[in-house]
Order: sequence, then structure tokens, then C-alpha cells
Amino acid sequence: MSSQVLSEQSVGTGPFAALLRAHAGATRRLNAQLIADHGLTISDYEVLLRLARAPDRRMRRVDLAGKVLLTASGITRLLDGLEECGYVERAACASDRRVVYAVLTDSGLEKLRSASVTHLAQVDAYFAARLDRMELEALQRLLDRIGEPDEPDCSPT
Repeated sequence: MSSQVLSEQSVGTGPFAALLRAHAGATRRLNAQLIADHGLTISDYEVLLRLARAPDRRMRRVDLAGKVLLTASGITRLLDGLEECGYVERAACASDRRVVYAVLTDSGLEKLRSASVTHLAQVDAYFAARLDRMELEALQRLLDRIGEPDEPDCSPT
């Protein structure tokens, strides 16, 4: 690669790099807190949250993998750990034997509710320490424009 290519940046390169750094920093800190406080990773938490919001607290494992941006093997490993803890269980599909559902157990829902109390407070504190309310609202609008907006309410049902 020529030095000219390395020194020239497109208008989107700087913001993209900043977004990646911000994501990595927030994820690293909040993940460590969630593990220390509740023994869950952010990915575990997201899976429990998505299952809590799904009809009958169940989703096809392949659909869940797509929602949390994991490969088939990645979601299998993650769900295996949650199953060992009793937070998730497998369920077969009556109409198609190839389909396997991940189902949130009552214990998993209770774990999610418990973790949400401190995790959501830590998310709020992390962002409030860096940005004021108007900046946070502007950031939300900007991020919604460049990506698919997530559900507005992150608290468990």
C-alpha cells in the first residue's frame, strides 16, 4: 500500500474508527462489570433479553444466532453454557425435526431481571459520565440513522 493511501482518509473513516473504539471500550468495561456482578457476559445478557421478548420466550436457535450476530457454532457454545446454568433449555419443533428452539426458563428470566437492575444502571452511568442528555439524544438519532435501531426499551419483560 502506498503512503499516500495510508495518509488520506475518506470522510467516513475517522467516525467509523471512533465508533469502533467507543464500542470496544464500552463493551469491555460493561462486560467485565456484568461478569463480576452476575456471571453473565454481554452476549449472554443479550440472548436472555431477546428470548424474554420473543413470543412464548422461545426462538429458533438459527434466528437467535442472526439477531446476536453469532455463527451457528458460536450460538451453540453460548447456549450450552446458559443451559448448564438452567437459564435456557432446548425444545424440539413438532412440525419439523430439524428445528431446535432455545427457550428461556423461569430461572433465566429471573436472572435477567436481577442482572438488569445493576447492568442498566451501569450503562446509564457509563454514558452519563461522558455525555450530557442532549449529546446522548443526538448520538441516539445519529446511530439510528446508520444502523438498524434496536428496541427502545432494554428492560426485561
